[in-house]
Amino acid sequence: MIAANVKSLIEQLEAGHSDALTAYLNAMSRFHSYSFGNVLEIARQRPGATRVAGMYAWNQLGRRVIKGEKGIRILAPIIGIKRKREEEAEKDITRQNIRVLVGFRNAYVFDVAQTEGAELPAMREVYGDVGENHDRLVSFIEHQGIALVYTDNIAPALGMSYGGRIAILPGQSKAETFATLVHELAHEMLHKAERRTTTTKVVRETEAEAIAFVVGKAVGLEAGSASADYIHLYHGNASLLAESLEVIQQTSAVILAALQPPTAEQAAMPDAELAKVA
Repeated sequence: MIAANVKSLIEQLEAGHSDALTAYLNAMSRFHSYSFGNVLEIARQRPGATRVAGMYAWNQLGRRVIKGEKGIRILAPIIGIKRKREEEAEKDITRQNIRVLVGFRNAYVFDVAQTEGAELPAMREVYGDVGENHDRLVSFIEHQGIALVYTDNIAPALGMSYGGRIAILPGQSKAETFATLVHELAHEMLHKAERRTTTTKVVRETEAEAIAFVVGKAVGLEAGSASADYIHLYHGNASLLAESLEVIQQTSAVILAALQPPTAEQAAMPDAELAKVA
C-alpha cells in the first residue's frame, strides 16, 4: 500500500506536479496521530478530508454517514491477548494477560463532509495566531537541551541551527518566528547526527521546511512557506522519498504532541521531572 502510494507521488513529481505531495502534507497536518501508511491512504482517497472517523464514532457524535458515500479505506490493527503462563501470572497477579498486535484488517472511515446531523464542537484552531503554542515550543526546545538565542548577526537568514543551539533573527512576526523555530528544531532533531552524512542539503532543507509546513498547518497558520512549487523531493528516488515522508510524519507528530496543553498531573510536576517526561 505504501509502495503504491509513494510510486504515485513520484510519477506526479516527475511530471512536474506536486499537488499530490502537498495534499499528503496537508493530510499529515490534520491526521498526525495516524500511521504513515494511513495518512498516505487518506490523502490519496480524499485529499480534502479534514476530520475522519468510523461510522460508529460518527453515530456517537449524533451524525450519520450520508447514503451513497464511499468510505476511506485504512488499515486498523488487530489486537489479541497473550495469556501468561501460570507460573508467571502467580508472580504478578495484577497483570494476567498481555495485549499483542497480531495483524491488520481493512477498516473504513468517513470525512465529516460525508456526514450530516448534529453540529460538532469547534476544533481548536488558531488561524494565524500561534497563541500559547510559541511558549510550548520554546519550552520543548529547552527541555531537549537546545540553547535558543535571538541575534541580528545571522541576517539575512531567518534562523540557524548549530547542533545544540538555535539562533533566530529578531523582528519577525509571531507566526514567522514560530515557523522558523520549527524549521530549525527539525534540523536539530534530524540533521545534526549520523543521518546528516546520508542526506544532501536539498534533502535536509526540504524535510525541515515540510515539517514547518505540517506543524504550522496543524496549529492553524495560513499556508506556511512550504509551497507546492518548493516541495519537489529527490527527482523520483523512491527509497529516499519514502524515507523522508516517514521522517517528516514522525518528527511532526513529536513536535505537535509537545504543543498539547499539559495534563493536570504534568502541570503539578517539578521542572526537572517534567523534563524527563518530555
